[in-house]
Amino acid sequence: MLDAGPLLRAEGLCVSFGGLQVLNKVSVEVTPGTVLGVIGPNGAGKTTLFNTVCGFVRPESGSLHFDGRPLRRPRPHQLTRHGIARTLQGLGLFPRLTVLENVLAGATARARTGALPALLASPWAQRHDRRLAAQAMDVLETLDIAAEARRVCASLPYGTRKRVALARALVSEPRLLLLDEPAAGLSETETAELAGIVRGLRERTTVMLVEHHMDFVMNLCDQLVVLDFGEVIARGTPAEVRADPVVQRAYLGEAVEAAGGRDA
Repeated sequence: MLDAGPLLRAEGLCVSFGGLQVLNKVSVEVTPGTVLGVIGPNGAGKTTLFNTVCGFVRPESGSLHFDGRPLRRPRPHQLTRHGIARTLQGLGLFPRLTVLENVLAGATARARTGALPALLASPWAQRHDRRLAAQAMDVLETLDIAAEARRVCASLPYGTRKRVALARALVSEPRLLLLDEPAAGLSETETAELAGIVRGLRERTTVMLVEHHMDFVMNLCDQLVVLDFGEVIARGTPAEVRADPVVQRAYLGEAVEAAGGRDA
Protein backbone atom coordinates (compact mmCIF):
# COMPACT_ATOMS: atom_id res chain seq x y z
CA MET A 1 0.00 0.00 0.00
CA LEU A 2 1.07 3.62 -0.47
CA ASP A 3 2.41 5.89 2.29
CA ALA A 4 0.28 6.34 5.36
CA GLY A 5 0.49 10.13 5.23
CA PRO A 6 -1.51 12.32 2.86
CA LEU A 7 -0.35 12.41 -0.75
CA LEU A 8 -1.52 16.01 -1.12
CA ARG A 9 -1.88 18.42 1.76
CA ALA A 10 -3.12 21.98 1.38
CA GLU A 11 -2.95 24.09 4.52
CA GLY A 12 -4.53 27.46 5.17
CA LEU A 13 -4.91 28.51 1.54
CA CYS A 14 -6.11 32.09 1.12
CA VAL A 15 -6.97 33.57 -2.27
CA SER A 16 -8.78 36.80 -3.08
CA PHE A 17 -9.68 38.52 -6.33
CA GLY A 18 -10.25 42.26 -6.30
CA GLY A 19 -10.85 42.32 -2.59
CA LEU A 20 -13.26 39.36 -2.68
CA GLN A 21 -12.08 36.49 -0.47
CA VAL A 22 -12.49 33.34 -2.59
CA LEU A 23 -10.59 30.91 -0.35
CA ASN A 24 -10.30 31.59 3.38
CA LYS A 25 -7.83 29.35 5.22
CA VAL A 26 -8.84 26.24 3.28
CA SER A 27 -7.10 23.03 4.31
CA VAL A 28 -7.52 19.72 2.47
CA GLU A 29 -5.78 16.36 2.68
CA VAL A 30 -5.95 13.62 0.04
CA THR A 31 -5.13 10.12 1.27
CA PRO A 32 -3.30 7.79 -1.14
CA GLY A 33 -5.47 5.28 -2.97
CA THR A 34 -8.75 7.12 -2.30
CA VAL A 35 -11.22 9.35 -4.13
CA LEU A 36 -11.79 12.77 -2.52
CA GLY A 37 -14.68 14.88 -3.72
CA VAL A 38 -14.80 18.67 -3.33
CA ILE A 39 -18.37 19.93 -3.46
CA GLY A 40 -20.28 23.11 -2.73
CA PRO A 41 -22.63 25.66 -4.31
CA ASN A 42 -21.66 27.78 -7.28
CA GLY A 43 -19.06 30.31 -6.23
CA ALA A 44 -17.97 28.29 -3.21
CA GLY A 45 -14.32 28.26 -4.32
CA LYS A 46 -14.04 24.71 -5.72
CA THR A 47 -12.45 25.62 -9.03
CA THR A 48 -10.16 28.16 -7.36
CA LEU A 49 -8.92 25.42 -5.05
CA PHE A 50 -8.20 23.20 -8.04
CA ASN A 51 -6.49 26.04 -9.87
CA THR A 52 -4.33 26.78 -6.83
CA VAL A 53 -3.17 23.17 -6.61
CA CYS A 54 -2.39 23.24 -10.35
CA GLY A 55 -0.48 26.50 -10.26
CA PHE A 56 -2.95 28.59 -12.25
CA VAL A 57 -3.62 30.68 -9.12
CA ARG A 58 -1.04 31.66 -6.51
CA PRO A 59 -2.30 31.78 -2.93
CA GLU A 60 -1.66 34.84 -0.82
CA SER A 61 -0.90 32.58 2.11
CA GLY A 62 -0.94 28.92 3.00
CA SER A 63 1.10 26.00 1.72
CA LEU A 64 0.94 22.95 -0.53
CA HIS A 65 2.76 19.68 0.09
CA PHE A 66 2.90 16.72 -2.28
CA ASP A 67 4.20 13.40 -0.99
CA GLY A 68 5.55 15.16 2.08
CA ARG A 69 7.54 17.76 0.13
CA PRO A 70 6.67 21.44 -0.39
CA LEU A 71 4.99 22.15 -3.71
CA ARG A 72 6.17 25.70 -4.27
CA ARG A 73 4.72 27.71 -7.14
CA PRO A 74 3.75 24.71 -9.28
CA ARG A 75 3.69 25.50 -12.99
CA PRO A 76 0.74 24.06 -14.92
CA HIS A 77 3.00 22.67 -17.67
CA GLN A 78 5.21 20.97 -15.05
CA LEU A 79 2.45 19.14 -13.21
CA THR A 80 3.19 15.76 -14.77
CA ARG A 81 6.79 15.98 -13.57
CA HIS A 82 5.42 16.15 -10.04
CA GLY A 83 3.16 13.16 -10.71
CA ILE A 84 -0.05 15.19 -11.06
CA ALA A 85 -2.46 15.20 -14.02
CA ARG A 86 -5.71 17.10 -14.54
CA THR A 87 -8.72 16.96 -16.80
CA LEU A 88 -10.55 20.16 -17.73
CA GLN A 89 -14.21 21.16 -17.70
CA GLY A 90 -13.79 21.75 -21.42
CA LEU A 91 -12.35 18.64 -23.02
CA GLY A 92 -9.34 20.39 -24.49
CA LEU A 93 -8.86 17.71 -27.16
CA PHE A 94 -7.42 18.15 -30.64
CA PRO A 95 -10.58 17.47 -32.66
CA ARG A 96 -8.82 16.63 -35.93
CA LEU A 97 -6.39 14.17 -34.37
CA THR A 98 -7.21 10.54 -33.67
CA VAL A 99 -7.99 9.20 -30.23
CA LEU A 100 -4.56 7.58 -30.01
CA GLU A 101 -2.80 10.77 -31.10
CA ASN A 102 -4.68 12.77 -28.46
CA VAL A 103 -3.73 10.30 -25.75
CA LEU A 104 -0.10 10.25 -26.85
CA ALA A 105 -0.09 14.03 -26.43
CA GLY A 106 -0.51 13.37 -22.71
CA ALA A 107 2.62 11.22 -22.69
CA THR A 108 4.97 13.97 -23.83
CA ALA A 109 6.34 14.50 -20.31
CA ARG A 110 7.50 10.88 -20.32
CA ALA A 111 9.03 11.01 -23.81
CA ARG A 112 12.82 11.04 -23.55
CA THR A 113 13.82 10.50 -27.15
CA GLY A 114 14.81 14.12 -27.77
CA ALA A 115 14.63 15.96 -31.05
CA LEU A 116 17.80 14.59 -32.68
CA PRO A 117 17.15 10.86 -32.13
CA ALA A 118 13.55 11.35 -33.26
CA LEU A 119 14.64 13.18 -36.44
CA LEU A 120 17.20 10.47 -37.20
CA ALA A 121 14.60 7.77 -36.52
CA SER A 122 17.08 5.93 -34.34
CA PRO A 123 16.14 2.37 -33.27
CA TRP A 124 16.12 3.49 -29.63
CA ALA A 125 13.70 6.32 -30.39
CA GLN A 126 11.46 3.99 -32.37
CA ARG A 127 11.37 1.45 -29.52
CA HIS A 128 10.54 4.20 -27.06
CA ASP A 129 7.72 5.48 -29.25
CA ARG A 130 6.33 1.97 -29.57
CA ARG A 131 6.38 1.59 -25.80
CA LEU A 132 4.47 4.84 -25.39
CA ALA A 133 1.92 3.76 -28.02
CA ALA A 134 1.47 0.41 -26.27
CA GLN A 135 0.98 2.20 -22.96
CA ALA A 136 -1.59 4.52 -24.53
CA MET A 137 -3.46 1.53 -25.94
CA ASP A 138 -3.42 -0.10 -22.51
CA VAL A 139 -5.09 2.98 -21.02
CA LEU A 140 -7.67 2.99 -23.82
CA GLU A 141 -8.39 -0.67 -23.04
CA THR A 142 -8.88 0.22 -19.38
CA LEU A 143 -11.45 2.84 -20.36
CA ASP A 144 -13.09 0.50 -22.90
CA ILE A 145 -12.43 2.74 -25.91
CA ALA A 146 -9.51 0.94 -27.56
CA ALA A 147 -11.72 0.17 -30.57
CA GLU A 148 -11.89 3.94 -31.25
CA ALA A 149 -8.11 4.46 -31.25
CA ARG A 150 -7.87 5.30 -34.98
CA ARG A 151 -10.98 7.44 -35.16
CA VAL A 152 -10.82 11.22 -35.32
CA CYS A 153 -12.03 12.73 -32.05
CA ALA A 154 -14.44 15.14 -33.74
CA SER A 155 -16.43 12.16 -35.05
CA LEU A 156 -17.07 10.67 -31.60
CA PRO A 157 -20.00 11.25 -29.23
CA TYR A 158 -19.42 13.51 -26.25
CA GLY A 159 -19.33 10.70 -23.69
CA THR A 160 -16.55 8.94 -25.59
CA ARG A 161 -14.58 12.15 -25.92
CA LYS A 162 -14.79 12.57 -22.14
CA ARG A 163 -13.10 9.19 -21.80
CA VAL A 164 -10.42 10.23 -24.28
CA ALA A 165 -9.67 13.27 -22.12
CA LEU A 166 -9.44 10.99 -19.09
CA ALA A 167 -7.13 8.60 -20.97
CA ARG A 168 -4.86 11.49 -21.93
CA ALA A 169 -4.46 12.37 -18.25
CA LEU A 170 -3.90 8.76 -17.18
CA VAL A 171 -1.23 7.94 -19.76
CA SER A 172 1.31 10.05 -17.84
CA GLU A 173 0.85 7.61 -14.91
CA PRO A 174 0.02 10.32 -12.35
CA ARG A 175 0.11 9.61 -8.67
CA LEU A 176 -2.66 12.22 -8.25
CA LEU A 177 -5.44 12.65 -10.81
CA LEU A 178 -7.51 15.85 -10.63
CA LEU A 179 -10.91 15.60 -12.31
CA ASP A 180 -12.81 18.82 -12.97
CA GLU A 181 -16.55 18.03 -13.21
CA PRO A 182 -16.02 14.63 -14.89
CA ALA A 183 -19.76 13.80 -15.03
CA ALA A 184 -20.84 17.10 -16.60
CA GLY A 185 -22.89 16.57 -19.75
CA LEU A 186 -23.10 12.79 -19.39
CA SER A 187 -26.26 10.70 -19.45
CA GLU A 188 -27.34 8.67 -16.43
CA THR A 189 -25.90 5.51 -18.00
CA GLU A 190 -22.62 7.21 -18.89
CA THR A 191 -22.38 8.70 -15.40
CA ALA A 192 -22.83 5.28 -13.78
CA GLU A 193 -20.20 3.79 -16.09
CA LEU A 194 -17.78 6.61 -15.29
CA ALA A 195 -18.25 6.05 -11.57
CA GLY A 196 -17.25 2.42 -12.04
CA ILE A 197 -14.18 3.44 -14.04
CA VAL A 198 -13.00 6.02 -11.50
CA ARG A 199 -13.62 3.59 -8.65
CA GLY A 200 -11.33 1.11 -10.37
CA LEU A 201 -8.61 3.73 -10.81
CA ARG A 202 -7.90 3.74 -7.08
CA GLU A 203 -5.60 0.76 -7.67
CA ARG A 204 -3.31 2.87 -9.88
CA THR A 205 -3.73 6.46 -8.71
CA THR A 206 -5.29 8.79 -6.14
CA VAL A 207 -8.21 10.94 -7.28
CA MET A 208 -9.44 14.39 -6.28
CA LEU A 209 -12.49 15.69 -8.08
CA VAL A 210 -14.82 18.67 -8.23
CA GLU A 211 -18.39 17.79 -9.15
CA HIS A 212 -21.96 19.09 -8.92
CA HIS A 213 -23.61 15.74 -9.61
CA MET A 214 -24.64 14.63 -6.11
CA ASP A 215 -25.51 11.00 -6.68
CA PHE A 216 -22.20 10.59 -8.53
CA VAL A 217 -20.05 11.88 -5.65
CA MET A 218 -22.11 10.24 -2.93
CA ASN A 219 -21.79 6.81 -4.53
CA LEU A 220 -18.16 7.18 -5.59
CA CYS A 221 -16.09 9.20 -3.15
CA ASP A 222 -14.39 7.88 -0.02
CA GLN A 223 -14.21 11.35 1.53
CA LEU A 224 -15.85 14.70 0.82
CA VAL A 225 -14.87 18.29 1.55
CA VAL A 226 -17.66 20.85 1.41
CA LEU A 227 -16.90 24.47 0.62
CA ASP A 228 -19.23 27.42 1.07
CA PHE A 229 -18.23 31.06 0.51
CA GLY A 230 -14.58 30.00 0.34
CA GLU A 231 -14.51 28.13 3.63
CA VAL A 232 -14.59 24.44 4.56
CA ILE A 233 -17.89 23.87 6.35
CA ALA A 234 -17.74 20.07 6.54
CA ARG A 235 -15.57 17.08 5.75
CA GLY A 236 -16.01 13.34 6.16
CA THR A 237 -17.49 10.31 4.50
CA PRO A 238 -20.47 10.75 2.15
CA ALA A 239 -22.75 9.41 4.88
CA GLU A 240 -21.41 11.92 7.41
CA VAL A 241 -21.71 14.82 4.99
CA ARG A 242 -25.20 13.73 3.94
CA ALA A 243 -26.33 13.85 7.57
CA ASP A 244 -24.67 17.15 8.45
CA PRO A 245 -27.40 19.78 8.99
CA VAL A 246 -24.99 22.63 8.18
CA VAL A 247 -24.33 21.09 4.77
CA GLN A 248 -28.01 20.46 4.17
CA ARG A 249 -28.84 24.08 4.88
CA ALA A 250 -25.93 25.53 2.93
CA TYR A 251 -25.97 23.34 -0.11
CA LEU A 252 -27.47 19.90 -0.38
CA GLY A 253 -30.89 20.41 1.10
CA GLU A 254 -33.47 17.99 -0.15
CA ALA A 255 -31.42 16.99 -3.19
CA VAL A 256 -29.54 14.40 -1.11
CA GLU A 257 -32.76 12.89 0.13
CA ALA A 258 -34.22 12.49 -3.35
CA ALA A 259 -33.35 9.29 -5.14
CA GLY A 260 -31.18 10.07 -8.12
CA GLY A 261 -30.98 13.77 -7.21
CA ARG A 262 -28.94 15.77 -9.74
CA ASP A 263 -27.08 19.04 -9.79
CA ALA A 264 -28.18 20.45 -6.46
